[in-house]
Amino acid sequence: MGIQLVWWVLGGALCGADPIDIGSRLEPFVDDFLIDSMQHAELRLHHPTPRALVWQTTNQQSGKVWGGAHRSVCVFQDGDLYRMYYRDYARVARPWIAEGAFGDQNIVTCYAESRDGIHWTRPELNLYQTEDLKRNNIVWAGTGCANFAVFKDTNPDADPAARYKAIGRVMFQEGQDPAPPQPDATGYPWLPRIGLLAFRSPDGLHWSVLRKARIIKKGEFDSHNVALWDSVRGRYVSFIRIWMPDGRRIRSVAALTSKDFLSWSDPPQWLTYSRSTGRLIRPAPAAAPMHLYDNNIAVYPRAPHLFIGLPMRLVPGRVRVEDNPLREETALNDTGLMTSRDGRHFRRWREAFIRPGSQAGRWWNENCCPAWGFVTTRSHIEGAPRELSFYCNESYGTDQGNLRRYTLRLDGFVSVHAADRGEMRTRPIRFTGQRLVLNLATSAVGSVRVEIQDASGRPIPGFRLSDCPEMFGDAIDDEVRWKSGAALADLTGQAIRLRFVLDDADLYAIQFQQ
Repeated sequence: MGIQLVWWVLGGALCGADPIDIGSRLEPFVDDFLIDSMQHAELRLHHPTPRALVWQTTNQQSGKVWGGAHRSVCVFQDGDLYRMYYRDYARVARPWIAEGAFGDQNIVTCYAESRDGIHWTRPELNLYQTEDLKRNNIVWAGTGCANFAVFKDTNPDADPAARYKAIGRVMFQEGQDPAPPQPDATGYPWLPRIGLLAFRSPDGLHWSVLRKARIIKKGEFDSHNVALWDSVRGRYVSFIRIWMPDGRRIRSVAALTSKDFLSWSDPPQWLTYSRSTGRLIRPAPAAAPMHLYDNNIAVYPRAPHLFIGLPMRLVPGRVRVEDNPLREETALNDTGLMTSRDGRHFRRWREAFIRPGSQAGRWWNENCCPAWGFVTTRSHIEGAPRELSFYCNESYGTDQGNLRRYTLRLDGFVSVHAADRGEMRTRPIRFTGQRLVLNLATSAVGSVRVEIQDASGRPIPGFRLSDCPEMFGDAIDDEVRWKSGAALADLTGQAIRLRFVLDDADLYAIQFQQ
């Protein structure tokens, strides 16, 4: 009992700040931002389910020993169409090479599309003539293909001719860098002769360089650097590969921002990481250093104020499989999970989000690498709600490259979990709406109940725990009801707390709705 009292007292002491205004936005419990205290409950990381392969690619199809590569993959929904861009190899005449640049030889960017996110086709676009393949789905073959990162620009002020944008790396030959980066206050040894270029397309298929000069010069860039439009903050954000700032050769991530996609903040800002452990520890401990290669940070579509990253974690020098005749492996990879509310400070789980698993073809370097982007797809279970889909490579570096789809319940990254009567209470919040819906899952004997309290923790008449019937089942948007018939809209704009009592249950997200 004493431990429980400590939890409640600590929680209350931490909440002297103004109430958090969540309006009517969806709030997944990917972190402890809204949580004041927990008793016999924890934040639990969930893991996606592997589904069927999207496709298998052989040497004969791709024209290269890397089995179609399936690296630097970007996926997003575009109305009723799902678009995918990925790296492949082909001998093709280059449409544009940056002056003085080298690299990217025989590397191309290819395109696939789908009407459901499950079944994909590689359309015969034939925009480029190749020596290998008469029919092909290549959409870009110039400088930048090594890690061409595409997104749809939903900025309402974006030029229609640049509705689709991309960034890609350029490397210059010795002595050919036209404007090397200059030293700055960070003291970081910025490398010359590398950087990122900007590209544009009106339709996602026909691409051209947006500016021939580098838009970003400072970074390492030898992984899948990404860019996106942050609609909540009205800015573009790019996340790039970099080394830790303290001189240690540990791969990390930095962020830059821009209002116009061409002029970016300088210097890059290193991300900071605190550790998610499932328990409520404040302040959160710093996360131990870890190699993060691809960052795969995207805005979560259902809650665009949140950034969710699926970084490819790298363990140098670790070898599991020694029978790959095509590559000498010196590293292993898996997929992590990290989340942020500002794009700079991230909560990172030590536990893997996706493990390599039992397949030998995932236990060497540059495998278990997820695509950038989240999409929603129908469930394989008839009548079940839609679910999240994302994609991950396997057998990279062999004569057969695979891309597999994974699924997760909507908002299902992390839940507040209690196996046997646990409680969670929020910090003071303000909301807008007339109903409260929960994304929850219980067992047949489990349940969830909700009490609304004032900011000081006193139950509000009509919304006491005893007024709330047990909620049970598995639903994305189950509405909370109180037997009193009290009107939730009467509390709009007031500072309140929510108290959840869970029994063999998971609570994934909450939302006040009109």
